[in-house]
This record gives sequence, C-alpha cells and structure tokens, in this order.
Amino acid sequence: MLNLWYKNAVIYCLDVETFADGNGDGVGDFRGLADRLGHIEALGATCIWLLPFYPTPNRDNGYDVTDYYGVDPRLGTLGDFVAFTHAARDHGLKVIVDLVLNHSSIDHPWFQASRSDPDSPYRDWYVWRKDKPADAEKGVIFPGVQESTWTFDRKRGEYYFHRFYKHQADLNIANPAVREEIERIMAFWLQLGVSGFRLDAVPFMLEDLAGEHAGWEPERYLAHMQQFLSWRRAEAIMLAEANIPMEEAGAYFGDGDRLHMVFNFPLNQKLFLGLARRDAAPVAEFLQALPEIPPASQWATFLRNHDEIDLGRLSDEERAEVFAAFGPDESMQIYERGIRRRLAPMLGGDERRIQMAMSLMLSLPGTPVIWYGDEIGMGENLDLPERHPVRTPMQWSAEANGGFSSAAPDKLVRPPVSDGPFAFSHLNVEEQEVDPDSTLTQVERLIRARRAAPEIGWSQASVLDCGDAAVIALAYDWRGSRTLTLHNLAEGPRSVTLPADLDLGRCRPVISREASFGEGGEPRHVRLGPYGYAWLRLS
Repeated sequence: MLNLWYKNAVIYCLDVETFADGNGDGVGDFRGLADRLGHIEALGATCIWLLPFYPTPNRDNGYDVTDYYGVDPRLGTLGDFVAFTHAARDHGLKVIVDLVLNHSSIDHPWFQASRSDPDSPYRDWYVWRKDKPADAEKGVIFPGVQESTWTFDRKRGEYYFHRFYKHQADLNIANPAVREEIERIMAFWLQLGVSGFRLDAVPFMLEDLAGEHAGWEPERYLAHMQQFLSWRRAEAIMLAEANIPMEEAGAYFGDGDRLHMVFNFPLNQKLFLGLARRDAAPVAEFLQALPEIPPASQWATFLRNHDEIDLGRLSDEERAEVFAAFGPDESMQIYERGIRRRLAPMLGGDERRIQMAMSLMLSLPGTPVIWYGDEIGMGENLDLPERHPVRTPMQWSAEANGGFSSAAPDKLVRPPVSDGPFAFSHLNVEEQEVDPDSTLTQVERLIRARRAAPEIGWSQASVLDCGDAAVIALAYDWRGSRTLTLHNLAEGPRSVTLPADLDLGRCRPVISREASFGEGGEPRHVRLGPYGYAWLRLS
C-alpha cells in the first residue's frame, strides 16, 4: 500500500557539518544535530533532508563520495547516525539522505581498481574511452571552473568521463553490476532508519555514455528503483534533482511508478523573475501551464538551496533582469547562469519581503523545501569560494561563533557571518524565537497554515484574475477543503477584487500580513500593503 506522507510534508534541508557542533572541534556533527532537533520540530517541518555526510576528500561539499556505507569521521560514526535517526523519530521527523549516484570521488576504491587493475570486476564501473571525444568541452556544468568533461588517466591510459569536476568520475549506471550495488546501498540506509533519498543529478545519472549495454532503458530503471524501495520500506521516496522542462515531466513521473518527487526548478526561476520585477505574472503564467501529474507524484518547491540559483532556463534578457536585481556584482554570480547568494540579502534584508517570499513559496502547489537558516533570514559570506557563501554555520545565538561551536574561530569548518546587518550578534535563533514579529515566528505560523491546508499538496492551483499583475491569487479545492492565498509582490499597497464567480462561502482568515478586507469583513475586496499577503479558509 502506498504511503503518501510526502504530499503534505514540509522538508528542512541542512548540512551536518555547518548545523551544530556537538564535540567542540569546529565541525558540525550528528550529536550536535540531534541536540538541535527541537528547533526543527518547533518550526513545523516534518522531514529532514541531509546533504552528503559520507566519507569524502571534501572537494565538493561531500558530493565526492569515497564510501557509500559510512559516515565521515568528522561528523561522527554510524552509531551516531542511528542515534540521530531515533531522536528524529521521537521528534516526529522523517529523514531522507542525499544519494550521489551519478559519480563518485576518484579516490573511491572502485575507481582506483577500475584504473589500475585490468582484471578488476570494477573495470567498467566508470565510463572510459581510448580517445578523447571531439566534443569534450560541450556540456560543461561549471564554466569558468571546469574545462572539459573528459580527463586522461595515465595509469589506465584512457580518458574517463566526468559530467562535473574532474575529481568526480561518472559511474556507469547502465552496467547491471553498478545497479545491483546501488540497491545494496539503498537497502543499507533504509535499514538504518531513513525514509528515502534525494537523488543527485538524475538526468545525467540516466545517460549511457559508454553505449555498451544493450537494452538499457533509463525510465524503466526509475520504475525499478521505486519498486525496490516499496518492497524494502513502503514509505520510502525518491526526490530528484532534475532541472527539466515541463514537457519532460512524464518521463520522470511515469504513471506515478517512477520518481515520487521532482524539484520544480523552472518554477523557481520564474519565481525569482517575478520577485525581481515585483510582478506576479511570470509565476501566474507558469502555474497556468503546469502539466497535470499522476496523483501519487509531487513537485518540490523551494526558494533557495545549497547550490547557486540556476537561471539557465530564463531568456538572456530575463536572466539579466534577475542579475541586476539580486546579483549585480560579478562576485555574486557564478557559472555564467547563477547567483550564489542567500534569500534575505537578495531581498535587501526587508523582513516584509522575506516573509512574503516564504509565504508565497509555501503556498505554491507541491511540497515546500526550506534551506536551513532561511527561517531566520541568514546572510551569506561572499568571500568564500564558488557555492560556499550560502553554506555558513547556523546562527543559534549571539555567543561566540553564533552558538554553532565552542572551538576557536580558526578551527571552524567555515567562518560564520560576523559583520554587517546579518551578523550572528543580532540575527540568530535565540533572539527571534522570543520576538512575536520576527521572521522565525512568522515562518512558524506560515508552516502551521501550510500543514493545515493539505489541498495545496494534493490539488492543482487555480490562478485567479484579481485585476492587478503585482498580486497572485491561488485557489485550492480538495475533498471539501478550500484555501485561497493572496500575495502582493509590489513595494506599494494594492487593492484587488476577487472574481465574482468565485464562491467564497464562509470565509475565515488564517494568517495575513498587512491585509485588510472590505466593509463588514467582506473578503472579495482586499487591500494588501507593501509585500502583504493573506491566507483564507473557505467553506
């Protein structure tokens, strides 16, 4: 029997090494994380997504794995991991973990055997060619940092393929032996208490670049993975990182028998275009064209994550608009198509706008995913390289190191934000949890509103025309539960009138900010202040 818990979940993403240090060595760990689970529970999240925590040389924030069956010693032991999953369960939290299947570190024993031993069973676990392809510079993911997708290995005397950095060799998933190993890896972590996996780089994972395995059917493999998970643990899900155009959604969801969830990257890009223009039209138009997906399938919605904001699906002109609004300096941009900043500083530290953006994201169709620290409006450190500016330590208090660690500052995994308007001395959890008007307090209220409105996760959004392009009005109706949300993306007040054919019935405001209704509380006429919003329950 299907367990569709993810349809009305709120997912909280964090990196163990930057969340909480439990032993004072300057690096976050599972003991520190277990001690801070109360914060995640109080926030209202229902599931934790962990970034990679496996043994690693750590050249790419842990996405260069050397052992899929272990925990990086800096973060703890397998025993600490199991203790954490038990503690999470006690707090009512499920756990999903990053599963990096597209590639491994070149330091992984599999790759070392593949390159050095002609008789090794791992010989074709990676993608090798004797001659460098003529198009080796095509498909580079990190322009300016990555020069090619093929690198020569002297020991083997051949070129190996790497869609990303040259220290991350692509696994040959078309090889049945590799797929069998993937099943063992998933079964291992399911046995230790996880409720599923966030799959990294899924479109690249499904390529057969070696071209040596006849009958390799990538979409069918996704269905096989889901079937395997359902037999091992009925609740287990796969959440895919797949920046795909909407016309390809069917290949990833199937009839609900492939991936359970896919991040809606195109919607995220339209969302930032709308925020840049202070105009809801890009989001409204996208949602009106959103394809219908199987009932058991789900989009995952988000504002920020651990990577750059990828604007690659916008036009050149649209991308320039978003750069001008949120990343005008070259130091804020990355890979020619992205912005390496956190949400709060991009929105100028304006709490009204930050809270409106969080509210809008939570009201979009799908399951919301929140990047740690965004619930308090954390800032970034642009002095850090590549994508690390958004991966600074969590700011718990005004104490040394923001309460993240008792270690000396020079021992920290990364320096916390200590200067400017986003410094931990005045922007932290401890300060905000006792302030009834803080971003943290408001996000907690918004998450409660979202969890009380399962229709947002289960039904399609109806985009209503309320006569003002700055305001987006979304209506949801599912099994007799009806919710209406209104968001003003403009910096000035807006007055709107809901369509006359919309049956409001008995209308009850659930949560709002700078919103007022017409005479006698008539909800059809709504005034929204600058960056104002309102959630209404209809019956």
